[in-house]
Amino acid sequence: MEVVHPRCAGIDISKTDAKVCVRIVPEGRTKPVVNVTTWPAMTANIIRLGEELLDQGVDYVVLEATSDYWKPFYYLLAQAGLDVSLVNPQHVRNMPGRKTDVSDAAWLADLGAHGLVKASFVPPEPVARLRDLIRTRTTFIRLRAQETQRIDRVLQDAGIKLSNVATDIMGVSGRAILTTLIVGGKNPDELADLALYRLRSKIPLLEQALSGRFDPTHHGVLVQVHLNLIDGYDQQIRVLDQRIEEAMHQFSWAGDLLVTIPGISKSTAQKVIAEIGVDMTVLPTPAHLTSWAGLAPGANESAGKMKSSKCRPGNKWLKGTLGIAALATAKKNNSYLQARHRRIRSRQGNKKALVATSRALLVAIWHVLSSRQPYTDPGVEFFTTLHPERSTRHAIARLEALGYHVTLTPINSPPPVAE
Repeated sequence: MEVVHPRCAGIDISKTDAKVCVRIVPEGRTKPVVNVTTWPAMTANIIRLGEELLDQGVDYVVLEATSDYWKPFYYLLAQAGLDVSLVNPQHVRNMPGRKTDVSDAAWLADLGAHGLVKASFVPPEPVARLRDLIRTRTTFIRLRAQETQRIDRVLQDAGIKLSNVATDIMGVSGRAILTTLIVGGKNPDELADLALYRLRSKIPLLEQALSGRFDPTHHGVLVQVHLNLIDGYDQQIRVLDQRIEEAMHQFSWAGDLLVTIPGISKSTAQKVIAEIGVDMTVLPTPAHLTSWAGLAPGANESAGKMKSSKCRPGNKWLKGTLGIAALATAKKNNSYLQARHRRIRSRQGNKKALVATSRALLVAIWHVLSSRQPYTDPGVEFFTTLHPERSTRHAIARLEALGYHVTLTPINSPPPVAE
């Protein structure tokens, strides 16, 4: 097999150190010279490693994406002037029974030397920092929701059925009721009277739901602990929101374009930019982007037979964001994406329709960012006008199934002449 990179290095990274395999094919020879060394994963050692690789004439380095341990090696070696490729471990998995850190490093070097690795997408530093901020905010929002669920479990233990009546127990009314319970309030009538806005229409039901065995010295302490955690998360989320707004300033043009797509809100646009960036030249076509995200149908053919072709695992943060956006898109009236979603849902079910709509959203995002133009909706009648004969036959078949005889008269035809 042809050697693409005669001087190549493969690095298998762990938390404490890295196995570095330098593979060099001397001029006039075909057999490579291989040398494996161990380097501590400290910044000073990584900088010396870069200098050592440059001294040996290495021009290409392959890293395996292991947790977050690859980041110091990737950025410092790239800063040193080396061509560094980060690869997916699933794409370069070693043979079972022969897997050690040393053999993994040698395998990476061998694959890189023959050009058999495909570099993963590594966002530029501004996008990577925005990604860290938004992922942290998303994690805190999930943790806050978990604390709300824990409060509900404490209330259920005390026989308080607040969540059966109130949609959000952490709303203004729910928070006032919880605060009164903590300080010792037990009268269901007084507790129910704390309800505000639309919840006041449910006061009789609230009086029944708030009659329980809530003990301020036990249940009250637990609820207060969870409330303190929720307040802490709220405070940190506000800090992150402010920092995200500052980080999004240089990408404001992209956010303004993305919100023109049905179902894409401001926060969704921020999450999408954090995951894929704004430079679509690294993903030359929409198919590259949807495949990278794990929203393209897989290929699994053997002996001329197609087996399961479900979507492969991809970027879970991006897929989750697009899934929520697809749900919003399905409710956006008079839009092409809603019409497309309904067509697929009628044939293949809601789950596949959501995946297909997520993919359609990602394709629209690619076009908007590539052209730097707002989204233009083809319209809800796009599929009807695309194949008018098919739409006509379908409409006639539905009417005939209901027991009608159908006669079509073109609108522009002259009226019948009276005899």
